[in-house]
Amino acid sequence: MTQDTAAGSTGERPVVGFIGLGIMGLPMTGNLLKAGYRVVAWNRSSARVDEAVALGAEAAGSPAEVASRSDVTIVCVTASADVEAVVLGAGGAIEGLRPGTVLIDMSSISPEVTRDVAGQLKAKGVEMIDAPVSGGQIGAVNGTLAIMAGGDAATLERVRPVLEAMGQRITHCGPVGAGQTVKVCNQIVVSLNALAMCEGLLYCQKSGVDPATMIEAISGGAAASWQLINFGPRIVNRDFAPGFKVSLQQKDLRIALDSAETMGVPLAGVSLVHQLYSVVEQREGGDLGTQALIRALELLAGVEVGAPQ
Repeated sequence: MTQDTAAGSTGERPVVGFIGLGIMGLPMTGNLLKAGYRVVAWNRSSARVDEAVALGAEAAGSPAEVASRSDVTIVCVTASADVEAVVLGAGGAIEGLRPGTVLIDMSSISPEVTRDVAGQLKAKGVEMIDAPVSGGQIGAVNGTLAIMAGGDAATLERVRPVLEAMGQRITHCGPVGAGQTVKVCNQIVVSLNALAMCEGLLYCQKSGVDPATMIEAISGGAAASWQLINFGPRIVNRDFAPGFKVSLQQKDLRIALDSAETMGVPLAGVSLVHQLYSVVEQREGGDLGTQALIRALELLAGVEVGAPQ
């Protein structure tokens, strides 16, 4: 992907297209711009495109236009159906992608859908990398995301510098679809870590010990986790602003449960967390951050973490 081989490139840098400027996509676009990439952006709502343009991106009128003006096209949308729409649908990226270019899907979707989309792109001479992320909005803003990549190893190396503008740890997990499989594993572990954190906080509160002190005490030991360190203090301070929304976590847990059922794998813990998040969704909606899992447990226990002792 040099100026000689990729239309529109500036020197050795590919032009990067970005489709999907949500809570993750917009700061990821910002980090690409900070790294010196020329970025062409599109989003369903024009207001987010305007924000990207204010950061230095160029606007496009459709996913197809993004792809036609880019050497590497990144997709970061909500669900499997959204990826299919913006890549394969009318006006989708597939209409603008050129042989030899690369599409990176950084959404969290079904591994089966990923393999289907990749197959259709391969027929056009376009390589696909599935590269879902972990780290939430904090990681997207700071450029410290963990990126789980599936696809051809040589293709991944071609686009690694682009990914390095957005993430710190980039792991090649295997062929196309493997990145999404590992992301499902990530969400299984994250959701059960969140439950463990919430149960610890609830027990601590009910026992009359300051939960903030408990977090400080155990964060240096074997119980330490990203969830505890990042979301434990937010729960104590009653901060439920989303770094990652409950509705998105529920979407990921449904992918895990559906695929596990197909494989005959029991995910009893995931089923429990999924049901508890359903309580949060029904009572308060799906736009709260995933740390709002505590709200379902508080309802059951009749106690609020962080309340005066």
